[in-house]
Amino acid sequence: MPGPRELESVQLKPQFHLDLWFGFTIQSWILDVGRPVVMLVLPEDWIPLNRPSPGEYLHMVYNITTPLILLKLIERSPRTLPRLAIHLCIIAVVMGTSIHLVADSITQRLLMIGYQLHLSIRENPIMKNLDPASLIDSFELLGFYEQTLGHSMWYIPLFLILFIFFSGCFTHRKQEEKMPPAAWFLLVPSAGYYWYLITEGQTFILFIFTFFAMTATVMHQRRRGLVPDCNGLFLLYSFSTALVLVAVWVACLWNDGVLRRKHPGVMYVPQPWAFYTLHLQQRTRK
Repeated sequence: MPGPRELESVQLKPQFHLDLWFGFTIQSWILDVGRPVVMLVLPEDWIPLNRPSPGEYLHMVYNITTPLILLKLIERSPRTLPRLAIHLCIIAVVMGTSIHLVADSITQRLLMIGYQLHLSIRENPIMKNLDPASLIDSFELLGFYEQTLGHSMWYIPLFLILFIFFSGCFTHRKQEEKMPPAAWFLLVPSAGYYWYLITEGQTFILFIFTFFAMTATVMHQRRRGLVPDCNGLFLLYSFSTALVLVAVWVACLWNDGVLRRKHPGVMYVPQPWAFYTLHLQQRTRK
């Protein structure tokens, strides 16, 4: 029979949250990444111009399931985390995804009539014939709500929640954990989704800041004799793999002049759907 101390160590041993990480990864791929794919493969008759499409219903489900999974993840943290900050972040995620849902639904309708994502709003051919021409300002406002305000209110609190959770995923060196096989199985799809957030959401600066903060936290906790547990390792390895995927993606498209015009500046991270409308859309139509 194990003694009281052995029982306590067993109870305090970190457990990999397979159900939550699996649910978060799968629902993100289906409801977020799969949303524009559904719009692409369905017949146009199934996508009414004045009603929500199946892709938008997926987005609505994402707006509900993601905050619930994040809340459940925080509840399982072995450390007491700041409730006010978490609740404010969850509210911001819901608001950001809702703003993005409305703006993106209009953008998807524009794609059906010839809008090209690899061009700026003013460079798009369908915008040059607007009457009155000042209507283009309204579409730029729409782009601001989708690409700037919506993404900021969605991704900043999302990464902040992940970092806050990560800050509580540490254990003593004597209990140093390794990732279970299930975590390794989820690593690539999890990293792939973060790659999608970085590229399509244009969140490279936010991502790299979060990654550096996680690395600094690991270095600080090691001085106190603490190391990441299995959940912390899963997040850290997912972010590291996503960074490698982004580097490969950028290297492959480094010399693409059209995409560089769409994404000027030092932080050149082309969007996957801009790449699709530039290089693949005409081929699929043929």
